[in-house]
Amino acid sequence: MERTTVPGATCRAAAALAALVAGVALCAGDLLARDFPFGSRTRSVNDLGNQYVPLHAHLWDLLHGRADGGLLVNWQSGYGSSFLPDFGTYLSSPFAPLVALFPRDRIDLAVYAITVLKIASAAAAMAWLLLRLRPGRWWAAALLGASYALCGWTLAADYNPMWLDGLIALPLLCLVGEWALAGRHRIPGVLIVALAWSANFYTAYMATLGAGLVLLVRLSLAAPPRRQALAAAGRAVLTVVLGMGLAAPLLAVVYLGTEHAYPGRLARFHPVPAENLLARLLPATYDYSSPALYVGTTALLLALALPFHRAVPGRVRAGWTALVLLVALSLQWAPTSLAWHAFAVPQGSSYRQSFVLCGLLVIAAWHALSYGPPGLPALGAAGALLALFTAAASRTNLVHAHTWPVLLLGTAGALTGLLLLRHSGQRGQRGQPGRRGRLAVLAVLVLLGAQTGESAASAAVASGLRLKHLDDYAPWGERQRLQAAAIARADGWPRYRTDPGREQTVANDPLAVGGQGAGYYSSLTSGVLTRTLTALGGGWTSGGRGVQSLDNAVTDVLFSVGARVHSPPDPHRTQLPEDTAAPTVTRRDVPPLVTVRGRPDHAAFGSSPYRNQELLLGSRVYTVPRITVRGDDGTPVPGRRVGSGTALTGPSVSARCPAGTQVYLAAPHFSGTARLAGGTESAVPFHYDQGRALAAMEPLGRAPASGQVRIDLVPDRPGRIPPGAVGCLDTARLSTAAARLKATGATSVTVADNTVHAQLPLGSRGLAVLAAPRIAGWRCAAGAGPTRPAQGYHGLIAVPLDGTETSLTCTFHPPGLRLGTAVGLASLAALLLLTAASAVRRRRLPAPAPTTPPAPRERVTAAP
Repeated sequence: MERTTVPGATCRAAAALAALVAGVALCAGDLLARDFPFGSRTRSVNDLGNQYVPLHAHLWDLLHGRADGGLLVNWQSGYGSSFLPDFGTYLSSPFAPLVALFPRDRIDLAVYAITVLKIASAAAAMAWLLLRLRPGRWWAAALLGASYALCGWTLAADYNPMWLDGLIALPLLCLVGEWALAGRHRIPGVLIVALAWSANFYTAYMATLGAGLVLLVRLSLAAPPRRQALAAAGRAVLTVVLGMGLAAPLLAVVYLGTEHAYPGRLARFHPVPAENLLARLLPATYDYSSPALYVGTTALLLALALPFHRAVPGRVRAGWTALVLLVALSLQWAPTSLAWHAFAVPQGSSYRQSFVLCGLLVIAAWHALSYGPPGLPALGAAGALLALFTAAASRTNLVHAHTWPVLLLGTAGALTGLLLLRHSGQRGQRGQPGRRGRLAVLAVLVLLGAQTGESAASAAVASGLRLKHLDDYAPWGERQRLQAAAIARADGWPRYRTDPGREQTVANDPLAVGGQGAGYYSSLTSGVLTRTLTALGGGWTSGGRGVQSLDNAVTDVLFSVGARVHSPPDPHRTQLPEDTAAPTVTRRDVPPLVTVRGRPDHAAFGSSPYRNQELLLGSRVYTVPRITVRGDDGTPVPGRRVGSGTALTGPSVSARCPAGTQVYLAAPHFSGTARLAGGTESAVPFHYDQGRALAAMEPLGRAPASGQVRIDLVPDRPGRIPPGAVGCLDTARLSTAAARLKATGATSVTVADNTVHAQLPLGSRGLAVLAAPRIAGWRCAAGAGPTRPAQGYHGLIAVPLDGTETSLTCTFHPPGLRLGTAVGLASLAALLLLTAASAVRRRRLPAPAPTTPPAPRERVTAAP
């Protein structure tokens, strides 16, 4: 195995320059695009604004002691959800706590700063790795490190900040592989693996596979004796196993959290055409559904030149070229794509592993440059291949008008810089050291300038195209400030909940602006929460993982929602004129979080959300009339299908309700608007998208004195109105039911991070119900009785009472935490034992014989 002797100072200089170039180029791209924080355009697209920024806001609250809940339970979302799996999936990066250094209302800036810092760190890590793989010019390692950090995968996915930890992990894990080959740095290697898998297990898995492939190539090129090769591979495997073991407390919790999560949408892998794949090698292209393989024209030309660069040994050329080609092919084959994604088809882009191929392209480029700049034949062959790729890619719709100038300027800069660099080192310049130095400096400036400009332009283009393809959300502003202020004034937790409201700004409004609502969006949204709220008339997005708030008086009573915020529609999302009116708050006298059901009804939920609400409430409060759906011509609509056919452009729903009752419409498969004819309320939006979104039950107004109700519909896509879609709520009956539950409910309730304690009235008998979803991990004890797994009552936490208990205590422990902790402690013990054994073995080894005899000692005599 080739030994590198690059000084540490050189590696540090390369890492620093790589980080600087990557950070400057990324910020320059956002400046060109006028993106936040350099302009008026939001960068909070898709899950960044909807999920990740609110989660970081909740982390800010936790770090400052202002959150409802703690590390184990998040009491703000989903009426009480397990938080440690979310923490391990989204917030366990060592960079995440930096949000605490920013003001709460600058949380978007905090996440952006972390994003830039992660990308700069990835550039530094790759530059360091390249110099450890093989000696070379330090500035060239910095250049290629920055090209890796700003690869197309990064520019397409930098709105997923937790994935960027995988971008950092790949070069670090490759460095761990180098240590395993040399038999050094076992403890740092294990700690790096543990840190990578704790920061983001999903991309760390992909990075580990990539680092394993790099290690195999390094072993095959070095061709050590079989015993040494097996020993090196064994050290690498042991390092990974021990590192994953140390990360097990988080990994086990996240794994079991996914087992209990709502399954979401099913997806299938569809490979993209070859010309689309080639197009993504070019700068200034964007597509959500294809592999983003751009690494900069300089790195691409060097990687393409590697097979033709005769200064590079043939085995090295063949090994790295074969690895790049094999990984590229694995992206396009369903079985290997499944293996890259941990054997679970991703709900979204099927090419999340593309950063590994980008890293391999950069490593191949480094081997082409570290042996000396390629000559004209190799660069000519690389240029010809690039021209062929470009010609094939030009037939796709991924290459835009702005691609061509960026590509031409990038190619010109790369070729000019490489030719200048080669010319500066030619022997004909030996007698002119000053001229050679000037040419070398000029080459460096040209290459760095081309890389920075090309990456900045590609980042700006990707940002603009991404906004056209994905949903976007406004950063923290006046709307959120008013929401947060209204919630703070109304908050009474844990006496009652304050729901941020149906008129959400983002799907995780409770985390962003406060309160304790039903709204919750995560890949780990529990199945019991989604199914329970759906049965009660709730709506969802993201295939069932984005549960929405439900504006319903009965569910407010059931879940102890004593205050509900009503905000005007978000102008950023609806494109409506901005409404400067402050949010309003409606209050309701509700039972406590813990109630007692003397005669619980255990009948299963049915198809009617109104009857399901009554079942959980224990009282009849709705009239559910027969409905008739008519088209705009007055004739009944077959199958109550709306939104298709020219005769159904203005359908209506007719029903008869008791005068003065509150009219609700539950039409989960209807998309459009509904309005109560003759009422004063404005049209209410419903959103349904097959497999993606389900419309929530909505209040439409009061039934008129005649009792005849007509609901005018304006569908925007084909849908269906179910039988029993209309519910007429008798609010007087509901008030009576709520008063009864309050009178027999807990006299006091205290809530800590993962513990709920309630004092119950004397003689409470039947079933104590805690208004929180019965997710796995809850254990309860009534009075001084033993702690047992909590029972469920229509999806909520329940504990039997025999009339002698006067208190109730429920404690939550995330599934997998005890198992993960045990594995982590065992891994730590194994690491300490192996380290101690190695130290003892080294001390017992005989000292090597000196190669030269010791010098005779000077004889010192005392002065007389």
